[in-house]
Amino acid sequence: MASRISPVLLRSFTRPSLRQTASLRVARAAYSSDAPPPPLLAKLKDDLKTAMRAKDTNRLAVLRSVLAATLNASKTDKPIRTDAQLVSLLQKTAGKSQEAAQEARAAGREDLAEKEEAQQRILEEYAASSGVREVGEAEIRQLVESTKAALLAEGVPEKTLAGQVTKKVLAAGGPLDGAQVNKSAVAKIILETCRPQ
Repeated sequence: MASRISPVLLRSFTRPSLRQTASLRVARAAYSSDAPPPPLLAKLKDDLKTAMRAKDTNRLAVLRSVLAATLNASKTDKPIRTDAQLVSLLQKTAGKSQEAAQEARAAGREDLAEKEEAQQRILEEYAASSGVREVGEAEIRQLVESTKAALLAEGVPEKTLAGQVTKKVLAAGGPLDGAQVNKSAVAKIILETCRPQ
């Protein structure tokens, strides 16, 4: 004996509820406002697919760990948004691989040491080919001196000079924007240069 379902009840099953569509709209809006990923990150994702096809286990392990680190960083208050930040992550990871290789060698595990060194070479290769320029100490000093001279010419008091130089040098769109620099070293150079005589 077949029971008959009312047409109103049948339509209620096929229509999504208002609450569901509103939540979908909010989720789409959150993703549409995000900035595009850094070009180096896109290259890493493409190389991950290539490494999977080629069954290159060392490269695959390195790329997976770097992409996992960027995903973890995106969930914190300091996500990786630029190539310079990504290169910094690559260099830190390469340093950790170097330390692990030294520890493995000290423990008599040459196989692990060779594996870590191979991963370190891969990380350094990506950092070198990133196109992010590294700024040396001499260039930073020259930049700070020229910025200091320009600010003094504008009439900035010496009391606030260090802060103003820091703002100009490290500002978004400034001379060091997008460059690989150690900000604490830059701050130290600024304080040395702007110290009252």
